[in-house]
Amino acid sequence: NKKKVKNVIINEGVTSIGDYAFDGCSNLTNITIPEGVTSIGRGAFSYCSSLTSIIIPEGVTSIGEFAFNFCDSLTSITIPKGVTSIGDGAFQGCRSLTSITIPEGVTSIGDGAFNGCSSLTNISVSENSKYYLSDNGVLYTKNKTELIRYPEGKKETEYIIPNSVTSIGESAF
Repeated sequence: NKKKVKNVIINEGVTSIGDYAFDGCSNLTNITIPEGVTSIGRGAFSYCSSLTSIIIPEGVTSIGEFAFNFCDSLTSITIPKGVTSIGDGAFQGCRSLTSITIPEGVTSIGDGAFNGCSSLTNISVSENSKYYLSDNGVLYTKNKTELIRYPEGKKETEYIIPNSVTSIGESAF
């Protein structure tokens, strides 16, 4: 029964975590993902509501759509520098997540990747990124023409969008 699993250790040799592999494991608090894993599938950890932190190994290049969807207790996550894509809604509903750093290699961030992250106050981006930048914790494309995400947890009551912005991404606010 998936709901009873609290701790998962994945042995060496596994190269991908499949779609919905741990979906609904609501008692899962700890998981070790070994080196050698290169992708985390769609919804792989969706609704793992007791998961508090996860370290993704350096070899991972993609985080699938809704991979950590509604991981309510997730307070920290380390995205390794090898990641190039973050899927739609990848961290949607991670209400306890306060900050996240986008590594320099990320070339695509899906729509609503951080929707419902009500404690998120800061989205940082590696200064070496060729695709994205962060201005006071707000996520933009590198040329600052698109506002991608305004963190939900920011306390400001007013935000002035810079003149350089020509489009506002889906679910940006």
